[in-house]
Amino acid sequence: MRLTILAASLAAALTGLSPDTAFAQQASDQEVAELKAQVQALMARIEQLEERDDAQSAVNVDTAEALKAVQATQPKVETKGGLKVTSPDGTASFSLGGRLHFDGYAWDRDLATTTGTSEFRRARLTLGGTVSGWEYKIEQDFAAGTNLDGLRDLYIARTLGPGKLTVGHFKPYRSMEELTSSNEILMMERPFASATGLFSGRQFQQGVGYLVAGDNWTAGGTVFNLRGASGPRNEGMGFAGRTTWAPVMGAEQVLHLGAWYSHENINQGSANLSASANYAGRRGPSLGIATSPGAGGEQVDALGLELAGLFGPVFFQSEYANASFGQPLGADQDVRTFYVQGSVMLNGGRKSYKAGNGVFASPKVGEHGLWELTARFDNIENQDIPGLEASTWILGMNYYINPNLRLMFNYTQGDNDFSGDETAQYALRTQFNF
Repeated sequence: MRLTILAASLAAALTGLSPDTAFAQQASDQEVAELKAQVQALMARIEQLEERDDAQSAVNVDTAEALKAVQATQPKVETKGGLKVTSPDGTASFSLGGRLHFDGYAWDRDLATTTGTSEFRRARLTLGGTVSGWEYKIEQDFAAGTNLDGLRDLYIARTLGPGKLTVGHFKPYRSMEELTSSNEILMMERPFASATGLFSGRQFQQGVGYLVAGDNWTAGGTVFNLRGASGPRNEGMGFAGRTTWAPVMGAEQVLHLGAWYSHENINQGSANLSASANYAGRRGPSLGIATSPGAGGEQVDALGLELAGLFGPVFFQSEYANASFGQPLGADQDVRTFYVQGSVMLNGGRKSYKAGNGVFASPKVGEHGLWELTARFDNIENQDIPGLEASTWILGMNYYINPNLRLMFNYTQGDNDFSGDETAQYALRTQFNF
């Protein structure tokens, strides 16, 4: 439209030229007539182009509306960091993820018999998402078994009141290290104040949990059946609760305080509840610390305290736990365990703090990768049986190649006070997750 106005103005100006002006400019009538004809042709051409532009704009609008209509009926597919599909109305979604941890072990032998080997420590596929306001998660670890033996998380959850309700098969709210993802633990194996020691083999339980979280605190409780997915159906009941508080929480500095309690009540005739220690690393020698026999219907109670912090590139974490293992004859056996672990990032990067869960996560990895030096001291002791104690020193290094790939090296020096064994292990892990 603006081009048409411009051309019309030019034509009007030319039409208004007087013969004297034309003579003064030494322009002939014929030249003026030719110029007027060219302007008229130009105006006609501009009108044609504007008509075509208006028609094309109408087509573009129609096309845009058609695309919107198609998109409204098609699911949304995202591939950043994995695969996620969301329904057109946003009420349902699913995402596919997984993790692969491949380990190799070699030994510095002492008294115990050990054999160097390799294994898939974890080989998991995870399906999660939402349906009508409910979250769901299904996770199978093929390295642990193809049936119920390999079942890990299997639950539904949703926001209810100020917190989240979870129903199904998941970890009870106890032990900071236990609740940290295996993709983000500092060492290749968890310390003894977890299902690796104190709650030997009792990592995932069937039950109901409720978790409330604020900006820098959490409070959660779980009521659960003592059976795992593949266990017998008469193992008893338990409950656990954990609360955390971070009085200092920033990008460079975090101070974490936490406490938890666990009670497990065995049904008479159920499987035993025990605590044990693989003091020289996985697939190495093991020392039984305490056992509550299921034949007597005993119970196990444990109380734990947590202290952790982040100060720039420096990270530390510690837990102290005391447990009482009921005995059919005589007094209960008290088990004490504690660990102190930490790390230093060598070339930038900081661990992050998940305030909603009260645990620390891996650092964000840039294009050049990150190096991390790690160390841990771990101890577990039966305080009622002299010498029934094991401790572990671990030195390690983690190399974060990218957000999905990490290499881990651990040197573990074990010490079995009961037998005098001091076996050591060299372990290497290739970890991939998506």
